[in-house]
Amino acid sequence: MARPTVKAVLLSPQRELGDKPLLIVGPSLGTSSLLWSQAGTLLGPDVDVIAWDLPGHGVSPAAEEAFTVADLADAVIGLVDSIAPGARFHYAGVSLGGATGLQLGIKHGDRLKSLSVQCSGAKLGTAEGWLERAETVRTQGTPVMIQGSAQRWFAPGFMESQPELSSRLLHSLRDADRFSYAFCCEALAGFDVRDQLGTIRVPTQVVAGALDEVAPPSMAGEVAAGITSGGGTATAVSLEGVAHLAPFEAPGHVAELLKGLITWTETQGAGA
Repeated sequence: MARPTVKAVLLSPQRELGDKPLLIVGPSLGTSSLLWSQAGTLLGPDVDVIAWDLPGHGVSPAAEEAFTVADLADAVIGLVDSIAPGARFHYAGVSLGGATGLQLGIKHGDRLKSLSVQCSGAKLGTAEGWLERAETVRTQGTPVMIQGSAQRWFAPGFMESQPELSSRLLHSLRDADRFSYAFCCEALAGFDVRDQLGTIRVPTQVVAGALDEVAPPSMAGEVAAGITSGGGTATAVSLEGVAHLAPFEAPGHVAELLKGLITWTETQGAGA
């Protein structure tokens, strides 16, 4: 296992970093920074928004060997240190990006100002299911996942109402490196931090899509309860009409939730 290399895209206006809060946003498996482009634009006037891509997705190079979700968290810290060495930051991530956020909270909590875990959980799916998907994609390529992902990602009617946008995101999946995608699946197969949630001390927001079959609202409630049981601060929020990709399906709502969390932590001094 080794820390993979991840690259990122600036979603907010180009300006000197440091004057505004820094928000790092993370992807769902098979997506790219496009997942966050609309929410990032909405947050851009008040927050510096940087979106990282999974290995072999978007602008990130393909992975050459297996890695864990904890390795992805280390990679995010490495990315931030390459941009703003030692900086503390706000973090929001979806699905695998949200799992990476939980690992950041557990392993690198001193670097976080706030955490937003979206459409994710402390354990996602089954190890057997992820390993089977890894083998399928490794042998057949990522296009084999397009139909199933479209059904999981979006609430009913979203693709019909946003055909161009949803098609572009599905192209991110088609273009992803098959071996890196498989490594991501294997990382999720080994991911289970349910017994470590109580160590998270950063203010945390857990967001679920009411129609998400992968990470339903009950899972968000379990994450929030696990964090608060250890003395941490966490709230769970469910978004109506949303499935598995909250910032893509409901960018305005997600931007408002994040703006509220970031403003609260900055003014409370937790972000100091």
